[in-house]
Amino acid sequence: MMLLVRNAETFAPEPLGRRDILCAGGTIVALEPRIDSSGLPGDSEIIDAAGAVVVPGLVDGHVHVSGGGGEAGFGSRTPPLDPADAFRAGVTTVIGTLGTDGITRSMEDLVARTFALRESGLSAWCLTGSYRVPPRTLTGDVMKDIMFIEPILGLGEIALSDHRSSRPTDAEVARLFSEARIGGMLSGKTGIVCVHLGDAPDGFGSLERAIASGELPRSQIWPTHCGRNPGLLEAAFSWIGSGGYADFTASPPDLSGLERPDPETSGLPNNPSVLTSIDSDRGQTSASASFAKGLSKGLSPESFTWTSDGQGSLPRFDANGRISGYEVGTCSSLLAALRSAVLRLGIPLKTALLPVTMNPAKILGLDRKGRIAAGADADLVVMGTDLVPRLVIAKGRLVMSVPRD
Repeated sequence: MMLLVRNAETFAPEPLGRRDILCAGGTIVALEPRIDSSGLPGDSEIIDAAGAVVVPGLVDGHVHVSGGGGEAGFGSRTPPLDPADAFRAGVTTVIGTLGTDGITRSMEDLVARTFALRESGLSAWCLTGSYRVPPRTLTGDVMKDIMFIEPILGLGEIALSDHRSSRPTDAEVARLFSEARIGGMLSGKTGIVCVHLGDAPDGFGSLERAIASGELPRSQIWPTHCGRNPGLLEAAFSWIGSGGYADFTASPPDLSGLERPDPETSGLPNNPSVLTSIDSDRGQTSASASFAKGLSKGLSPESFTWTSDGQGSLPRFDANGRISGYEVGTCSSLLAALRSAVLRLGIPLKTALLPVTMNPAKILGLDRKGRIAAGADADLVVMGTDLVPRLVIAKGRLVMSVPRD
């Protein structure tokens, strides 16, 4: 069946103006100011966007799709991702990963869950490994996992500079990075390595030492949780300035100020007082504020990504390192970051879309994702002026619709 979206104010993510978008076989086959529908098959579906904004389906590159958590005991294990939660947030592509618990959470289950999400209509891939080194794998070998298990794109999340890491040596870290890179080269994948960075003082130290010899490019390594404290944030800006990518966690979502955006704050990132005001009381800078601060330093918007850490537990620790509570990450935080960036911080939509569309798609080697263009996958989100999804289309199929008032 063919699907035609008419009268869409299209952000691809660059603004294209009013366009009709024709989808067939899960792919965008035409993108024109006006498409004649008279020749379409009788069972074709036509949706009139009526001038609403249409953006690419969001790409969430860090989701514990098979469930995560466990840091506060067995009762704190979190449930698997419900694909409906992703669709409600405008997310049409997810990358699954294990986390702290690589014991009761297995690669077998992660890969199975990835296939199950595909059957639900989500586009899904995953990474091999978990926090621990040596990493948890499916075949017993990182390179084999990447080369021969189709959904596995790379390695991660490997924990460094964190009290929950297995404290690998610099040599072990560099070897894993190299194995992932070679596995990617041999299989036509990026072999990206997602690295969890914690609050320990070493920060980016292991990463910098791994690339110091010049044998590995910064682009091979995808550090995440980079806004968790001010020192790590500045180190991430330095990493980006030297040619790397950095990921900023959107959970817990920053929902403040979204109902009544203040026009006086538009034009940020030139208003540092507002940027400071949305840093959380735990020292973490929100994904949207991290992006705005980076832009104010002249950093490339194409070097930033945001991910939700969906279904992962977000533990809070007291001064003695004991867990005092926890929250659960959600894909909706990715949408909240986008809304915060545009509605509160005044970042243009075409720029604010980059960390959740084209940038992660490029890093992960998903050439058909993160953009609206002929030949790309037909992943589309129709949004109101409040940037809340009204319709979600995943690979040419309508998967979520909110009735109009």
